[in-house]
Amino acid sequence: MCSTFSIAANPCIGVSNDKIMCQKTTVAATRAGVTIAPRQRSSHIFPGLSRQGIPQSTALHVSEIVERQSQDNSLAMEDACRSKPQFHPMFLEEAYERCRNICAEYAKTFYLGTLLMTEERQKAIWAIYVWCRRTDELVDGPNATYMGSVVLDRWEERLQDIFYGRPYDMLDAALTDTVFKFPLDIKPFRDMIEGMRMDTRKFRYEDFQELYLYCYYVAGTVGLMSVPVMGIAPDSSSSAQSIYNGALNLGVGNQLTNILRDVGEDASRGRVYLPQDELAQFGLCDKDVFARKVTDNWREFMKEQIKRARTFFNMAEEGASQLDKDSRWPVWSSLLIYREILDAIEENDYDNLTKRAYVGRMKKFLMLPQAYNRAQSK
Repeated sequence: MCSTFSIAANPCIGVSNDKIMCQKTTVAATRAGVTIAPRQRSSHIFPGLSRQGIPQSTALHVSEIVERQSQDNSLAMEDACRSKPQFHPMFLEEAYERCRNICAEYAKTFYLGTLLMTEERQKAIWAIYVWCRRTDELVDGPNATYMGSVVLDRWEERLQDIFYGRPYDMLDAALTDTVFKFPLDIKPFRDMIEGMRMDTRKFRYEDFQELYLYCYYVAGTVGLMSVPVMGIAPDSSSSAQSIYNGALNLGVGNQLTNILRDVGEDASRGRVYLPQDELAQFGLCDKDVFARKVTDNWREFMKEQIKRARTFFNMAEEGASQLDKDSRWPVWSSLLIYREILDAIEENDYDNLTKRAYVGRMKKFLMLPQAYNRAQSK
């Protein structure tokens, strides 16, 4: 993915007498007047597996995120260090408009799905999407080779500033406004940055336990960020935890599908995002992936991987159906279209080593009515 945005020193956004003020200061100078909560660093211990071979969500502290984000009052009121900034209305309008344009350009189908949402929710989802995209660009964009751990550390400090009401640029300001309107916890955002760190130092995954953790960090977190914005249906009979689990499962399912779709592309970069122990069970190893030869063993291996991804989509359905009615369409669109990518891999005779499975634009649009129908019912 390509982005024209950089995390180099951007003008800091300030407000005085309802007018926007751009201060030409460096990031270092801006940092001097900011108190940053210390980041907790620890070596990761992979959590124990559940019956389904999935790390227990409690080990990832997902339940804590659910509890905090389920509060009626804004999380912004809990921290004395956080103060809501007063942006000029025209400035905010332009900030959200830029987010909308980016979402419309790079996530066309998802963007169409957001158009049924309330205006406030639309803007918030666009702001979250843009932040996630910019974060991903740090390790996957055109300048990724120049991005090291220091850049990600600075990006995390910048995230802290966003939550403290001190954005660096216009796109940050849109997210700042969002986190003060919705009960968004900072942990899923920090966890996504941790996923980017994993991408800079880890290129193999010994088993699905490790791979699941990676999928949680880079994609499951998006689901956790989105639920407070999309809202839970007032008449929902499901617990908040089960709905968040559904959002988490959708994110993990999407990431597993991305991995299966991009095996050949990742191999060209020396990366293998497949469980090493499961490859071995089918008589395969990295050498076979790099050779890019589709064998019967590879086909059998891929069948099991596709089956697992579909299981996550199946588990995501309940949560998707319990969201606020106006917010379900983009979620169902994502769920159904990503399922089609798995179908496309099968149609390619499981050749994801030399071919890239995709869902054509026309097919995507034809699926939107189906997603809409699913979104209108439980």
